[in-house]
Amino acid sequence: MCGRYSVQKKTLLVANGLVKKNINVDLEQDNFNCAPGGKYPCIKSATNGKYLEMTLFGILPSWAKPDFRRLHNARLEGIETKVSFKKLIVNSRAVIPITGFYEWQKVSEKKIPHYFTRTDDQEIFLAGIHDNNGQFTIITREAANDENARVHHRQPVIISKSQINNYFNLNNNAVEFLNSVKAPKLKFHKVSTDVNNPSKNDAALINPVE
Repeated sequence: MCGRYSVQKKTLLVANGLVKKNINVDLEQDNFNCAPGGKYPCIKSATNGKYLEMTLFGILPSWAKPDFRRLHNARLEGIETKVSFKKLIVNSRAVIPITGFYEWQKVSEKKIPHYFTRTDDQEIFLAGIHDNNGQFTIITREAANDENARVHHRQPVIISKSQINNYFNLNNNAVEFLNSVKAPKLKFHKVSTDVNNPSKNDAALINPVE
């Protein structure tokens, strides 16, 4: 699952260079602990071009009861049939620019957080979907290799910068396209359990710990 991530200024500047319009996105703001329920930059597509907009992380369906938890992830497998997502993957695709993401490894009764980035240190673009209420969710798949699976058996679907337009092309079957995308190589390290607290948000969260 991908329930936490970071997005730094350097990533926002790259993302902003890919779009025609910026809607309420502060390009000077680092965020080291993006969690469901918060608003973060999201790339969307319209007939007049792509735009970058602050969007709520986690979709809350209209039928949801008061105690319903936001849907912050959508499995690539079955996304075309799930009621909450099947129309969105056809018509409302999104790309979430991030610098790195967190996954938790279960060891005995503990969950140890790890921070993932690309081995080439390039920006990461996650495939997602959004709805008309200004909410988005991240699409996930099985871990790309045994090394990643050692921490968690799933990971977000990552596309390259050059593949964004293909993903937004509604003439392309999104699921077939994403299944054809080869995941980039990732590296990871253990980080402090401070990241478990969504109110904590500083650069120390992504630093390695023993």
